[in-house]
Amino acid sequence: MSQPTIPRTSDQQTSLSAANGHPPDTIPDVITDRDRYSRQILFPGIGATGQQLLASAHVAIIGVGATGAATASLLARAGVGTLTLIDRDFVEPSNLQRQILFDEADARESLPKAEAARRKIALFNSGITVHAHTADLVPANIHELLAPAHLILDATDNFETRYLLNDYCVQQSKPWIYAAAIGAYAITMNILPKPIDSSKAVILSDGGDAAESKNPNTSSLRGEQSDVPTTYDPTACLACIFPQPPTGPVETCDTAGILSTAVNLAASIQATEALKLLTNQPHLMRRTLLSFDLWSNDRSEINTTKPNPTCTVCGQRTFAYLAGEGRPHITLCGRNSVQIHEHHRPVDFAAMRDRLLPHTDIQDLRSNDLLLRFKRGPHTFTLFPDGRALIQGTTDIALARSLYARFIGS
Repeated sequence: MSQPTIPRTSDQQTSLSAANGHPPDTIPDVITDRDRYSRQILFPGIGATGQQLLASAHVAIIGVGATGAATASLLARAGVGTLTLIDRDFVEPSNLQRQILFDEADARESLPKAEAARRKIALFNSGITVHAHTADLVPANIHELLAPAHLILDATDNFETRYLLNDYCVQQSKPWIYAAAIGAYAITMNILPKPIDSSKAVILSDGGDAAESKNPNTSSLRGEQSDVPTTYDPTACLACIFPQPPTGPVETCDTAGILSTAVNLAASIQATEALKLLTNQPHLMRRTLLSFDLWSNDRSEINTTKPNPTCTVCGQRTFAYLAGEGRPHITLCGRNSVQIHEHHRPVDFAAMRDRLLPHTDIQDLRSNDLLLRFKRGPHTFTLFPDGRALIQGTTDIALARSLYARFIGS
């Protein structure tokens, strides 16, 4: 008895042709947007109009490590027209387990992460614009680097920069999305700030012309000219939920480890929330601080629907981190060394030793009641009980800050 014929899709037919020795259709030199984004356009939440909105959007990603690389890849493949990538670090072999835009050649050459990511993105989507900045985001450069963007995505490794981002975005009424991953744990939160002028929210109409919103409770996408007209009800900011950053040593990927699956969960949620905003659907965005532990399957959500009227940042509009008050004092100390004057982070040396011992690249780890010291590559790290640190082997302040954030937290 003959078997019924099963119809094949064009993709299946192409694969069969190649398997039978027949070459598939030749891919043209120029890939059209219609071909590239055809499956995404079929999704009702995006469609042709949403795809055009994405093409006109500009997103800045702060930190291009594990989460930032994954988010950048997702948004570049989705067709976000302009990406700004900012990172102060370079590619190392330990990054390759989870940082999906980098390869062994990047690690051998110690390429700056932002530039390595830009090069990789160009290989799979040459139709978008990517600006790479090898820089430490600080109060002195934050306005210049982030002003053109409509949306800011946090993929940093330290709380100091997150509170700086929160200050800047609240001050400028610019939406941003917090995301982080450590161990098997992922966490993310959408922050939609109040308008700069609570009586007149300025939005961008089609073509980039300024228009006034009559709703004092809505805010808008702000940045360079765009076809993305969006208003939204403001949410709590980061300082509403966490008025102060954590004190003491903070677990990092370099001390607690990390699963790439947790990274990709955080990045996938962050990128999806970004797509909702950029396609003019902020009403679909989640209004909670969401955390999920993939190993234990524990999940929690904290309501972030409304700003806290007593919040120092979005309520009282006091921007200490933007003014530089939240940054530890850093000085060049003698020849080839940097001192970080952090006096608000008491350190438990015994616990710190336990966190550092599993690291095969850390040598000469020793401590007493007065200090803890270890070597890693060309750098010697001396840590004092009050959180102050001396990093020998460099005069690069950004590198010293990066090392401090990785092993102590910031």
